[in-house]
Amino acid sequence: QLQLVESGGGLVQPGGSLRLSCTDSEVTLDYYAIAWIRQAPGKEREGVSCTLSGGGSTDYADSVKGRFTIARDNAKNTVYLQMNSLKSEDTAVYYCAAGWGCGYDMYYAQPGGMDYYGKGTLVTVSS
Repeated sequence: QLQLVESGGGLVQPGGSLRLSCTDSEVTLDYYAIAWIRQAPGKEREGVSCTLSGGGSTDYADSVKGRFTIARDNAKNTVYLQMNSLKSEDTAVYYCAAGWGCGYDMYYAQPGGMDYYGKGTLVTVSS
């Protein structure tokens, strides 16, 4: 069973960058689709990005296209979310999730859309 652990969150100024990491100490993440999902205070959860297993296709929310990049480092068994040009509206708890696919129409962002979830890491974008 996966135990996903996120890291890399923190406080950053608007326009800045952060890189989030998602890893599991025992299970190979490349066997799974991996998604990043976020939830801002008082708002519904939102899909950010999802990548299929084995170097398959990736998907991004329109709100982050051109600014965020999801990438795997299989040697480190880690999936990254590189976040550039951050905006205040990117402030949220970011969760890593794993499953067997990303689905259509950002199904991965729905409750239960993925099979395993981490505990999240907080990203705060503020001056």
